[in-house]
Amino acid sequence: MNRSWMFIIIGALFEVMWVIGFKHADNALAWTGTVAAVIISFYLIIVASTKLPVGTVYAVFTGLGTAGTVLAEMMLFDEPVKMVKLLLIALLLAGVLGLKLVGGASKTKEVSE
Repeated sequence: MNRSWMFIIIGALFEVMWVIGFKHADNALAWTGTVAAVIISFYLIIVASTKLPVGTVYAVFTGLGTAGTVLAEMMLFDEPVKMVKLLLIALLLAGVLGLKLVGGASKTKEVSE
């Protein structure tokens, strides 16, 4: 796996953190962590977008973030586990995997400063 894909996966993990933080943060430390997670996740997808197609990066990032958020809510916050939700997450992840398999390097060259 190349570095750009790793950035997307790590960025999606931080996305899960900030989405959960928006819902559950109730003190200054939790809000600070939430804001830090937003900054880190967006930085990582911006960096990944310099090497991979932006549409693929965004679709994979949001797909993984959505699946991760739903699963985290089920595991950590007693959200009801429904078979339909799990099947839809599996379908979403299949689409994300498909995008990764067909997504290649961007045709534009990175600008060096």
